[in-house]
Amino acid sequence: MTTMRAVVVFTSGGPEVVRVEEIDRPTPGNGEVLLEVHAAGVNPADLRGRSGFADLPPQYRPPIARPSIPGADVSGQVVAVGADVAELSVGDQVYGLVRFPPFDGRGPGRTHAEYVNVPVADLAPKPHRLSHIEAAAVPMAALTAWQQIHRHGAVASGERVLVVGAAGGVGHFAVQLARLHGAEVVAVASGRHEKFLRELGIETFVDYTAADPIGAVGTVDVVIDCVGSVGGVDSARWLSVIVDGGRLVPITLGFYPPEELSRRGIARVGGQVQSSGADLRELNKLFDAGTLTVAIDSVYPLEDARSAHERAERGHAQGKIVLAMAASAR
Repeated sequence: MTTMRAVVVFTSGGPEVVRVEEIDRPTPGNGEVLLEVHAAGVNPADLRGRSGFADLPPQYRPPIARPSIPGADVSGQVVAVGADVAELSVGDQVYGLVRFPPFDGRGPGRTHAEYVNVPVADLAPKPHRLSHIEAAAVPMAALTAWQQIHRHGAVASGERVLVVGAAGGVGHFAVQLARLHGAEVVAVASGRHEKFLRELGIETFVDYTAADPIGAVGTVDVVIDCVGSVGGVDSARWLSVIVDGGRLVPITLGFYPPEELSRRGIARVGGQVQSSGADLRELNKLFDAGTLTVAIDSVYPLEDARSAHERAERGHAQGKIVLAMAASAR
């Protein structure tokens, strides 16, 4: 059996449980292709899965079969095709969000490896303007922002939209897509990200470390909260800036008093991001037109996946963290 290297998690815990092992290379099944992985994004979902969802009460933690391979974002090259595959051929350069959300208890796409099987429906051609490293940083974060705006109607043209955690993976895409949708964007992040966010075209920047970030925001029609209660941040405080009858779009875990939402007529909108090659094709048009960009915080080789998890745990990333498979991530 041919082997490959992969990140393997044998037991739940912190970054110290991340190991790189030699395991059997998979073969594609019906409706799947085998990708040689050039790069793979690192997402909060990977950290949560590795920890065994330690941020949730025990009764709400989904089962995870161990050992497991993290990863859902991927960019790479088709090296084999399974039965009933007509859409893709060996040599095609593709990217995607793989098997998300997962339903089999094994975690999502298992992309933190040199090779991975991917359902054809999850893939799209890699944008011509993006390298594999850049493309691997796109799927989960950009699809999250895209689907909130285009599937769930989170933002309307002419509205004033606040993006909390605007410099992060989902945040920097939400800023750009909301602007392209005709919204006026207010960005909340730490002061060191101001130049980056102004280059993305925001109208107002608010440093959350300032004495009164709430007062600096003013009022908005929509809050896209990419931070929630991470790091002890009180997510409910942002409700005070939403106009009555406005909308709240929570991207991650956070507590928003339902009685206040009801009393003020604030709609909680959005949904879980889903794998979609079709949606990625729509995003490709924006990337290849140069109207949408992706920011890379840092890149780590597969062998140093533990350091990538440590970087992600520290937070305050500007854009995405990516694993690269040696020289193939061009």
